[in-house]
Amino acid sequence: MPLFDCIVVGAGPAGASAAYHLSKRGHSVLLLEKASLPRYKPCGGGVSPQVAEWFDFDFEPVISQRVTHARYTWNRGEAIAVSLKTPVWMVRRNEFDHYIVQQAQKVGAELRDKTKATGIEWKDNCWHVHTCKDDTGTGNYLIAADGGRGPMAKWLGFEPRKSSIAGAIEIEPKGPVDDGHVVHFEFGLLKNGYVWNFPKRDGYSIGSGAFKTNQRKGNDLVKPMVEYAKGFDVDATKEAKFGHPVYIWDGDQRLNTQNAVLAGEAACVVDPLTAEGIRPSIFTGVKAAEAVDRALSGDAKALENYTQIVKDEIGSEMKLAARLAKAFYLAPHFSYRTIMSQPSATWAMAKIFAGELKYADMVQKALKRLSGGLLAR
Repeated sequence: MPLFDCIVVGAGPAGASAAYHLSKRGHSVLLLEKASLPRYKPCGGGVSPQVAEWFDFDFEPVISQRVTHARYTWNRGEAIAVSLKTPVWMVRRNEFDHYIVQQAQKVGAELRDKTKATGIEWKDNCWHVHTCKDDTGTGNYLIAADGGRGPMAKWLGFEPRKSSIAGAIEIEPKGPVDDGHVVHFEFGLLKNGYVWNFPKRDGYSIGSGAFKTNQRKGNDLVKPMVEYAKGFDVDATKEAKFGHPVYIWDGDQRLNTQNAVLAGEAACVVDPLTAEGIRPSIFTGVKAAEAVDRALSGDAKALENYTQIVKDEIGSEMKLAARLAKAFYLAPHFSYRTIMSQPSATWAMAKIFAGELKYADMVQKALKRLSGGLLAR
């Protein structure tokens, strides 16, 4: 039984990115994934082009569309159209995630898909990961990237994750697209959330998501999505629907333990304002790989420093995003008219989405505008 330098559990953006960067550095990596790849993942599929800076390969084969404009509505009226200064990629997650996995394989990572982890054990100074195939992978280090609902965090002995659980439901109808360069957001049909339409080359990703747990019942999310889809000549009642919880950052927490770290949605790195998780997940995957690489080179503080890096780069930002989300949904119609009507707000959010701007650079101005307007009402 080979001893791997690192075992990565979960082949989403975080796990695949970690596997790629560790393998690229010459380490032996076992990547375990419970599903058969490529696998469907409910997700709007908006990705900042800036993620390409973390890789040395071309993402062009899996870019389904580039959007250059955003269109907002309130109860399907009060339309606001904004031109994006930088196009945003639209991807299908089955293609995007698998593509990163394939790049990891090309540089030496060993993939075992259709292989569910069933338990872990720290023994003889290494991790033993037991699987549904009655075999065991052994590794010096372990990266748990098995998602918000995955069992790895619990098995590793972490306290229950600090997360605010949001809910989302989505359809992916195939067919002709009227204007594939416009991404759509509707804020008035759903309390404490929004409905979206993310265009792809061959269809749409239409969905609804709510940030409060009392809005997570299926019918609460389905009805506004069905109504909104009609505006794009889509009968959502005839489409397969995919629901899933979203584990949103809700406070700093330790992400490292004995020769192991959490990454991606297992670390609850989803943005509490936008519910965007792809870029933060890739970021944690890249940083987890760097930490394990340093640990393998003898840095005893590497994994502890990983927790601090994520706290510094993501944690402080997520706290501000949560404050802004709370203020926005306190009076959503007023917030829509006050904030979304300003093109600068979209441009600022696009920069945050790309990692070019921090919430700290704009949240005080936004909160002042919202609170000032509310006090004047």
